[in-house]
Amino acid sequence: MFFQQFSATLLIIIFIVSTIAIWIAGVKITKAIDTITTYYNLSEAFGGMFFLAIVTNLPEIAITCVAAYHHNYDIAVSNLLGGFAIQTFVLVLIDAFGVGYKAPLTYRGKGPILIIEGVSLIFILTIVMMSKQFSNDVFFFRSTPFEWLILFIWLGSIHFISRLSKKNKTTSDVIQSENKIEHLAEKKLKRSAHHQTAIIIFIICAIITLIAGWALEESSDLLAKHFNMSGILFGATFLALATALPEISTGIASAKIKDYQMAVSDIFGGNAFLPVLFLVASLIGGDAILPSLKPSDMYLTGLGIILTGIYIIGMVVGSKKQFFNLGVDSIIVTVVYIAGVIGLVFLV
Repeated sequence: MFFQQFSATLLIIIFIVSTIAIWIAGVKITKAIDTITTYYNLSEAFGGMFFLAIVTNLPEIAITCVAAYHHNYDIAVSNLLGGFAIQTFVLVLIDAFGVGYKAPLTYRGKGPILIIEGVSLIFILTIVMMSKQFSNDVFFFRSTPFEWLILFIWLGSIHFISRLSKKNKTTSDVIQSENKIEHLAEKKLKRSAHHQTAIIIFIICAIITLIAGWALEESSDLLAKHFNMSGILFGATFLALATALPEISTGIASAKIKDYQMAVSDIFGGNAFLPVLFLVASLIGGDAILPSLKPSDMYLTGLGIILTGIYIIGMVVGSKKQFFNLGVDSIIVTVVYIAGVIGLVFLV
């Protein structure tokens, strides 16, 4: 590895600098995508699911590719599967620090498109769990049928949601317009100016995020070994939190400019995209990954399904109740997530 000769102190510095770079780039990317989606008349939910979800997962892309090349799957797999849970928990942070006191995030950002995204995510995570029951011998094109099935479900959901988002007015559009009255003037200005600058910023920040993600993988693997931590536990906690920083920064930034649908869609869409990286890892490493999942991996996948389901219920119910600046669904997610992490510690 590139950082093998570095001391633990220097590795920690690299880890911290990389996380800061990811955070700053994430804020810039959010504003750029807001301008781009407005200029090209794309819905916030579609922008969050496709553009923002992929870009904020560039650290995971870098980590997965590097780990697959070295056939070091423990950290990469646990980072991806741990990412389902911790990135869903990011919605709690957005609810707390990005929304305000009038109504919770899932009330302001609810809509049929987001519910479809959440259900698609549950379908994909279920395929991940089902694939464990099959033998590694079910293998073709350097992968298994399950990785390809996940790709097709993800692409199909994007196609369906993009067609749905092109309708003139949906229920979610009405809700969003109510939430964003004071933001409409700024949005109109963005239609006619600076979209080219936004595209340049988007590309530059995406490259920074990708490089920082690679540095995170290299440094975190060595730090886990230095402190005698399990690669699974480190990948599902510290590394998953670091690579979730783009979602935290972009989510709070989206909520601050009242793009609530984009904030939620970034999380659901990003989580749906993460399993696609199993196909990338299989193609690079040439190994069957999903049938080789460990009990801790299945545990993290199940936790991600539960947390996603709670937020889907929150959007369907549409309650405006808040406690400590959080919606009821966010409070439940917090309790379940903490209990889930404690369970993971005992499991590994």
